[in-house]
Amino acid sequence: MNNDFPRIITFLRKERGLSQKQAAADLEISQALLSHYEKGIRECGLDFLIKAAEYYEVTTDYLLGRTLQRTNAPSPAAEAEGEDGGKISGSMINQINRKVISSSCSVVYDLLAQIGSKRLTNTVSNYLMSSVYEMFRLIYSSEKTNSQTLFSLDKSKYKLAASASMALDLMLAENIIEEEKIALALSPDILSGYFDKNASSLFSLIQFSERNIRNSIKK
Repeated sequence: MNNDFPRIITFLRKERGLSQKQAAADLEISQALLSHYEKGIRECGLDFLIKAAEYYEVTTDYLLGRTLQRTNAPSPAAEAEGEDGGKISGSMINQINRKVISSSCSVVYDLLAQIGSKRLTNTVSNYLMSSVYEMFRLIYSSEKTNSQTLFSLDKSKYKLAASASMALDLMLAENIIEEEKIALALSPDILSGYFDKNASSLFSLIQFSERNIRNSIKK
């Protein structure tokens, strides 16, 4: 199949608030098999691809990450194409990742608001901003002739400095939680009830992150 398919069918299921068991039953396959499809362990056949497209009311091209359009009806993105049929800006997976990350960050900041710790909020913000800074600078600097006047940290040292800063922020956050005796009673059900669709994005982020971490460890 392709690398986008497992992520997209997982995203669509969670977007609808469906359990894997319910979706598998509706799609007339076992939960174990659906789990394998969503994890990319096994590739589905054409019959399942068509059935899943009908079930989620999207096109097969959408499921495969080939288009931003969920249906064949005209969409704002499609209408934005040039008369020569030029490519739509961005990709399906770009849009999904953006939503997953932004929605998950919303959950984190809503939880921080409930906690009400200025120290913890600042520390978490520092960690996230350092991560974005490091990735942005990496992309910005991919063109060697781009001016570096935007940055004050030395080009040869910023990666190590940013990584070290993030490691320290993580340790500091752990210390703050312990010192201020912060403890929130949470569960998947509580998160789903309180955060609705943002919780689905968070669950997707957890799944994708842990899969990437496991794959990195194996390498």
